[in-house]
Amino acid sequence: MSSTRKTRSEGKSICSGPDILVASTPRVFDRDRSEFVDGEPLFLRCSLWRQAGENAAQSLTRGMRIIVTGRLRQRTFDDKEGQRRTTMEIDAEEVAASLTYATAKVTKTYRQGMPPQQSGPAPTARPTPESTQTSPNSAPAEPHPF
Repeated sequence: MSSTRKTRSEGKSICSGPDILVASTPRVFDRDRSEFVDGEPLFLRCSLWRQAGENAAQSLTRGMRIIVTGRLRQRTFDDKEGQRRTTMEIDAEEVAASLTYATAKVTKTYRQGMPPQQSGPAPTARPTPESTQTSPNSAPAEPHPF
């Protein structure tokens, strides 16, 4: 995936453009050659808005295997010659690097005007005296496996 960042007049950021294409190429088994070969590729233009678009533009590069969720949209338009054309596009809600053949280090981003939260372990609830008392007939509590 390669991307272009644009900012609309209302200040909304979009990661989109003519060079952001998501490609899907199935692998099919060729019985004559007894091997897997590339099938017909499918190319879909993809739009990812606001902070998610900014994050994708900073994190993903061309050729990366990615996962996209969103809405598939059909759009009809007239080309330069006046011919009516139809195209399929994805209005992406989420885009992520696939971890099938890669690893990733995630860095949390914060909304503009929001202070970063303190890092460190999450607070834990302290047991109350009532919750620590056990009856003589009860079995000891098993610790949670997680």
